[in-house]
Parts: sequence; structure tokens; C-alpha cells
Amino acid sequence: MIQSIDAALFKSMIISGAALLEQNKQAINELNVFPVPDGDTGTNMSLTIGSGVTALKNGSFTTVTACADAVASALLRGARGNSGVILSLLFRGIAKSLKEKTACGAAELAAAFQRGVDAAYKAVMRPTEGTILTVSRIAAEAGRAYAETGSDLEELFDRMIAAGDVALAGTTEQNPVLKKAGVVDAGGKGYLCILRGMLSAILGSPIEHVAAEEQVSSGADFAGLSDEEITFAFDTVFIVRKKDPDVDLDPFREYLGSIGDSLVIGEDDDAFKVHVHTNTPGDALNAAQQYGVLELAKIENMVTQRDDLAAGRKAQSTDDLEAVEKELEELEAQKDEPVDVPPEKKYGLVAVCAGSGMHAVFKNLGVDALVTGGQTMNPSTEDILRAVQAVPAETVFVLPNNKNIIMAAQQCDRLTEKNVVVIPSKTVPQGISALVCFDDSLEPDELTDAMTDACGTVHTALITYAARDSEFDGSHIKSGEYLALLENQLLASTSDLAELISGIADAVRGFDPEVITIFYGEDVTEDAAKEVEDKLAELFPDADIQLISGGQPVYYYMISAE
Repeated sequence: MIQSIDAALFKSMIISGAALLEQNKQAINELNVFPVPDGDTGTNMSLTIGSGVTALKNGSFTTVTACADAVASALLRGARGNSGVILSLLFRGIAKSLKEKTACGAAELAAAFQRGVDAAYKAVMRPTEGTILTVSRIAAEAGRAYAETGSDLEELFDRMIAAGDVALAGTTEQNPVLKKAGVVDAGGKGYLCILRGMLSAILGSPIEHVAAEEQVSSGADFAGLSDEEITFAFDTVFIVRKKDPDVDLDPFREYLGSIGDSLVIGEDDDAFKVHVHTNTPGDALNAAQQYGVLELAKIENMVTQRDDLAAGRKAQSTDDLEAVEKELEELEAQKDEPVDVPPEKKYGLVAVCAGSGMHAVFKNLGVDALVTGGQTMNPSTEDILRAVQAVPAETVFVLPNNKNIIMAAQQCDRLTEKNVVVIPSKTVPQGISALVCFDDSLEPDELTDAMTDACGTVHTALITYAARDSEFDGSHIKSGEYLALLENQLLASTSDLAELISGIADAVRGFDPEVITIFYGEDVTEDAAKEVEDKLAELFPDADIQLISGGQPVYYYMISAE
């Protein structure tokens, strides 16, 4: 029976929990209700707790307090997405409860989990049941009940996990959106993965991080190769998750054959893996993204490997990346913390967006600093914080432009001496509308209200693709289909883009729009975008139609109506 946790075991518990979450992140991602390509709960939670793991691996700790503080601080800065922010809030409460603890027992740990839940509920403006909040609360309550009479840490976690499993199953009924889709809450499932990983460490079998297994190897004898024999220098291996299970890879195979040799492509319904020798691996990776989402890449320079071996040195390869990353992390840890730039003006602006065209739009509207991010790439709190600190203003307004980035942005205020005001823009067009009414003669509260109100005057339709097959509200959505969302709610899916545009037009007609702006993405040609512009001009003859190259990833079109 284990009754006490010291710093070494606590560290192992966090690392083990993070490893189990990493192993299950894709299964957690697939619980997302809409099949929209996005930051995904599993990915965001894994990246968030991964920042804590980095802090633990880079430090030496003699007390549970020091470990908990390091994790909480790292998670606060590394939080990504709403699920990641809530996870950071849970660990912040845990750290506060474990102050001045060299070690802790069941009662102290149970109290810490409860305080974590209290901190999360308090920080979330409108807590929603049927989420990670519910699962963590019920698990903590079970832990507190056991700790009143019991002291076995294994039993404590068994009770918490069992209660959490029941709570997780109940999230389907608690949340109408989950009930429609017939799934459990992704954040709650991720949290239970962390608890299970922590229990494994307590039992003496911590979960180890497992790198993706390589299935293709060139098997080249680098030392025996001359310059003449190495026509193409870079041994390149990568995996791509398909947009469409029936995608024809023959054009891609032909293209790779034109820029390299030793080509092997293996595929199944979900993904394909490429091995090729080429002098332009970047071109190969860029071309691959027309067919899906890049998941893993390994690039090795065969010329330098040959030279190393010929000189009797160990040939450097991607197998050495862990040691190289550790060295880089240690150097990063030695850097000074970012410092606020002294204010030179009253107000400043930070916006989150992606795409060269979008960057230009926001810069032209007076934004001081941009954070690259959005759907599929939620920036961390620290990413946003660095932008805020670089703006020489007393008050910095932040436009997240994505509903899954708002909470991460809100955490910045406690980390800087500047006054940070987050305008809750959920889409890029909302952020643009907020900027149009920016008036630096107003007082902070007046300006906040004006910009927030402006967000509500614009309606946003988004066109992307279905990242996976899905059943939702009686409709079957096929992977690779065009997918339309209106105000972040699923509108329709089809393989016919013209049909989708007509559906969006019907949906926004009730708003009686005077101005319709079309931002087209990086995968859309100008000619194709003009066809959409002409279609909407035909359907809305009295509206002012604007076409702008946004260059944004993920979304083929962002269409605003106001």
C-alpha cells in the first residue's frame, strides 16, 4: 500500500499521465462533434500538459510543492484551446493546495484535486456541465469521500477514475450537442487518461512516451556511397492523413518521381506513407498537403551521413533528435523571461489570424502585433502573451478571432503588467468588424463595449472540408466533402460547392445583408473565387460584394454578411 508521494513520484505521475494522453489523443480528437479540421481537444490537451512535462524534465525538484508549481506555471503559459486552459486551471488549483509540501498523502492529494476543480469552476464565466468540468468535479468528490477514512493512494485513484468513468458516460445525456452525436465529452476523456497514467506511475509502471514507429527504411549503406552515387541527398519519409479515402495518388507519385528516386508509397483508407530520396524535401512535403494533413516527417542528409561515417564519426540522424531537443530546451530555459515593452501610447492591438492576406488586412486596420494561428493551430497563452508584451501600450486589446482561443487569450492578463482586454471575436470577420469601430478617444470600458457590440453585427459563414466520416443529427457526413458552418454551427455538407453556396445564401438572406465580404483561402484560385463572387452577386443584387485574398489555411472561404 502506497501512502505518500514525494517529488520524484509526483514528477513521474505527471509525465506518465501526459504519455497516456498522448497515446490516446487521436481517439479523443475523434470525439469532436463536428468533423471539422481543427485544433482538436486531444491535441490541445496533450500540447498543454506537454509543456509541463518539458518543465519537469528540465528541472530538479526536492519537494512536491516545487513540482506542482513548475507544472502549473508551464501549463498556464502553454495552454492551448479551451480544454487546455481548463486543464491548466485544474493544475493551478492543485499547486495552490500543495504549498509547503515536501510530500503528500491521500488526504492532501484529494484536497488538491478538489481545489483544482474549484479553481476551474471559478475561472470559467459560465461553467457548462457535461464537460471536463463535470468529470473532474465528480472524480474529485469521490476522492475526497475516500480520503476521509482511507489512505491508500492506489485506492484513491481507483475511486476517482471509477467515478469519473460514470460521469463521462453521463456527459452524453447532459450536453444536448453530445447527445445528438452520441458521443462522450472529449475533454473529460482526456482528463481520465491523465488520471490513469498517474495511477500507473503510483503502481510502479509509468507510461512511457512512444514515438511513432517508422515502417519504411531506405537501408542505404551511406559509407559506401560516393558523391556521384548520391544523386538526391535527402532521405525523406513522411505520413499524411488523407482528406479523401478514395484520393488518387498517381499525380503525386508522378510528381515525386520527377524530383527524386527510390520512391515507395504505401497507403490504406486513412493515410499514406512516402519514402523518397530528393534534393527538395520541402517541395515534397508541400505537395503532399494537397492530399491531406501532414502528420509526421523524417528528413536525413545522406551526404553528411556518408561523410561522418567515412571519417569514423557517428552519423547524425533523426534518432538523435531527442538529445538535440533537450539541448535546445535547456538553452531556451536559460533565456530571460520576456519583458513588457514600456508603454508609449494609451491603446494597442493584437490579433490572431493566419494567411498573408489576412495579415495584411489586420495590419492595414492598425493592429500592432499579429499572432499566427486559428483553426488547427491554436496558439498558446505564451504565444499571445509575447505579442502583448511587445506592444508599447498601457492597454492592449486582443482579438482571438476563434472561439477556441478566447480562453487562452484571457489568461494573459495575470501574466503581464499591461491591462489586457480580450474582445470575444469568434471569427476573423468579427475581429475585422471590431477594428473598424476602434476609436482611441473612448475610455477603455466604452471602447470594449463598442468593439464587442460590433462583433455581433457581422454574421460569418465558413467553408472547409470534412476531416472524417461522421453522423450528426441524422445526417451522414462523408470525409472530404465541403462543409459549411454558419456562426460556428453546422449548416450543410456536400460535394457540390455551388449547392453549398446557395445554401449559405438562403441562410444569410434573413439577415438582409448590405455588405458581403468573401475571403478566399490558400487552396483557392482567383478564378474559382470570382465564380463564388459572381454567384453571390447574382443572389444579392442590392448588396456590396467584396472579394479579398485571405490566403488562410483550412477554410476555403470565409464569408461575412453585415
